[in-house]
Amino acid sequence: MPAGSPVADRIDRFRSDIGRLAGDQARIGLAVSGGPDSVALLLLAAEAMPGRIAAATVDHGLRPEAAAEAAFVAGLCAARGVPHATLAVTVAPTGEGVQAAARAARYAALEGWRADAGLAFVATAHHADDQAETLLMRASRGAGVGGLAGIRAANGAIIRPLLGWRRAELAAIVAEAGIDPVDDPSNRDPRYDRSRMRALLAANPELDVPGLAQAAANLADAARALDWAAERLWNERAGVAGNGVTLDPAGLPAELVHRLVRRALANLDEEGRADRIAPLIARLEAGQPASIGAILARPGAIWTFAPAPPRRFG
Repeated sequence: MPAGSPVADRIDRFRSDIGRLAGDQARIGLAVSGGPDSVALLLLAAEAMPGRIAAATVDHGLRPEAAAEAAFVAGLCAARGVPHATLAVTVAPTGEGVQAAARAARYAALEGWRADAGLAFVATAHHADDQAETLLMRASRGAGVGGLAGIRAANGAIIRPLLGWRRAELAAIVAEAGIDPVDDPSNRDPRYDRSRMRALLAANPELDVPGLAQAAANLADAARALDWAAERLWNERAGVAGNGVTLDPAGLPAELVHRLVRRALANLDEEGRADRIAPLIARLEAGQPASIGAILARPGAIWTFAPAPPRRFG
C-alpha cells in the first residue's frame, strides 16, 4: 500500500459501503472539489477500486480560485492514475439563490459527464455531518417526511457512500496522506443556511450528529413506505383520460392525499411544489375550485384536474 494511503480497515469499510450502492464491478465517477471530504473520497476509492474510477471537478465560475483548485485535483488524480475532467458551468441565479443554482448546474454537468464517460454512477462525498445539517435546515422550514429524509444514499445515478462517515474522520484520512485540501470560505459564511446549521451543531454537542443522521435514514425508510402506498392508491383511486385526471381522496391521510395530488399535477405537466399544493388541497376540501399554474382543480366526491379553459377578454 502506498505511503499516505488510508489504512486497510478504512478501505474495507469503504469498499463495503460503495458495494452496497453500486455493486462490485461498476465503473464509478467521483465528484471531487478539492475539499477535505471529496479528497478523502478520492483517496478511499483509488485504493478500494483501482481502474474502475474517474473523477470530475466542477468549476462554477463563481470564485477566482476555482481554476487552480481544479488543477490541484487533477494533480492528485494524475498521481494515482485516475482520469480527471474539469467541467465548466455557467450559474444563473434563480429566486432560490446562488447556491441552489450552482447545485443544479453542478448535477447537470456531472450527469452529462457520467453519460459521456460510460460510468454507471457518480459518487459524491456527502457524509453524516452533512446529513445532520440538512435535517436541521429542512426541519426549520417545516418540511414534510420526504424533505426530512434528507440526503438519499442513492438518487438515480447519484450515490453517496460516505453517509455513515463523520467529517472529522474524512479530514483525518486527508491529513494522514499529507495533503493540504482546498478551503472554501463559503462553508463558514453565515449568509448560508448550511453554514449556520454547521455552527449550531459545533456549538451544541448535545445535538448528536449520528443520531440526527439516523433519524434522517429512518425518515427515508418512511418516505419509501409512503411512496409504495401512494403507488397502490394511485392505481385504485386515480383515473387518467384525455387531458384530465380524476382522484378519489375519501378517507385518506393528508400525506397520501398530498402525494396523489402532486402526481395528478405531474401527469398534466404542472410542477407541484409543497407550498402550492397545500392551499390547493385546502380549497378542494372546502368545496371550492382552485387553480395552480395552468391547471384547474374542481371539488366533489371525486376531484378533477384539467387544463384551465382559456380566458376570454372583452
